[in-house]
Amino acid sequence: MNPFASLQSGQPFSRRQWLGQGAAGFGMLALQGLLAAEGNNPVLAKAARHAPRAKRVIFLFMKGGPSAVDTFDPKPLLQRDDGKPYPFKTPRVTFAATGKLLKSPWSFKQHGQSGLPVSELFPEVAKMVDELCVVRSLHGTNPAHGGALLKLHTGSDTQVRPSMGSWVVYGLGSENNNLPGFITICPTLAHGGVNNWGAAFLPAWTQGTPIGNASVDSSQAMVRHIVNPRLSAREQRLQLDFLAQANAQHLEQAGANAALEGRISSFELAFRMQGTMPETQDISRESAATHRLYGLDNPVTAPFGRQCLMARRFLERGVRFVQVTHSDSEVQWDQHGNLYKGHSKNAAEVDKPIAGLLRDLRSRGLLEDTLVLWGGEFGRTPTAQGKDGRDHNPHGFTMWMAGGGVRPGFAHGSTDDYGWFAQENKVHIHDLHATMLHLLGVDHERLTFRYAGRDFRLTDVAGEVVKEVMA
Repeated sequence: MNPFASLQSGQPFSRRQWLGQGAAGFGMLALQGLLAAEGNNPVLAKAARHAPRAKRVIFLFMKGGPSAVDTFDPKPLLQRDDGKPYPFKTPRVTFAATGKLLKSPWSFKQHGQSGLPVSELFPEVAKMVDELCVVRSLHGTNPAHGGALLKLHTGSDTQVRPSMGSWVVYGLGSENNNLPGFITICPTLAHGGVNNWGAAFLPAWTQGTPIGNASVDSSQAMVRHIVNPRLSAREQRLQLDFLAQANAQHLEQAGANAALEGRISSFELAFRMQGTMPETQDISRESAATHRLYGLDNPVTAPFGRQCLMARRFLERGVRFVQVTHSDSEVQWDQHGNLYKGHSKNAAEVDKPIAGLLRDLRSRGLLEDTLVLWGGEFGRTPTAQGKDGRDHNPHGFTMWMAGGGVRPGFAHGSTDDYGWFAQENKVHIHDLHATMLHLLGVDHERLTFRYAGRDFRLTDVAGEVVKEVMA
């Protein structure tokens, strides 16, 4: 009997299914036995499977909205017509009033064998351009940070829904019994906060585990209380077994209880993490050359470089989905004013670490089956806000992917001549999610969960796989 049949149908475990797997006591059973029963894969995807091109995902999230026309989508006419009115119809609803066209203060050059153009903001990433699949025609629905973050992370900007990391882990499970399947490093607590990495109505074990947050330097981003200074592992094991017995009695009386069962599994995972998480986060074990590769020898690049290096260590230990957020409480990528100073600062902090991560994944043979995703919740307008800023633009922006079966050294889609609206081969956020799941071997239309009388999915009732971006 498949012990996960009821979970696959969207129903909680029954008490009999839960208890029926155990031979070593309820406490040890709670998650450890279940994981072992399915070959280190806590859920068998109910979606129709095809051969996956990627096994894992790392999302490099640039919080605030980097400007496409200043990074990966050059617009010669914007340079020529600086100071003139935008010649086409503007959106009916905008976040704030903007003025005339504002040229990019950075030049673009072609790089690599592919000849893809990259702004001088990213000299190190430019050296890796032949690994990138640049999608220049993304579009969403919400011009505000909160709604746009939720749309990107969960597929919905109006309701609390499971995050894409939770959907990935629900569909594919984890490859490591002693670490969470979904980890988010230094996530922002603003604009949706935990809902951006939450499980919502999916099983509790698919919830993202935060390591630090955006207001904490990555050197201090650790799992709290990972070491118990008072009790030995054996004493903690006895405590958990006692607690599990009490919870078993609760389940005996109450029947299936997804919240309680999720809590039990979290206790068990937290216990096992004590032996794995400290070693995984200990980057002092890495060579001096690796530290330099990620920019840890430079105070400007060290914070984000540390996040990227930790992410690689999580990925190679079987964590299925890792998010790395670049954000701070002052600048982020949200340059409504002083575009030059803000984007220069941000790019300088992430350029070398991102290039180092790509090189490191490639050298270890991980890039081939790791999907790397880079971008923010939206882009920015080609027109000026104030003297030297840009407003939010969800109508046409750029993200890029690398590894994991995507077409390298390739640009897909386009915006209009000035970079405001996605125009050719448009890619909606739902399409991005559908493509990500497809690369992981999952049919986005069949990865569903029944809740409140309806079958839900990450892509809601939309989404098309963008086959043109696949190698």
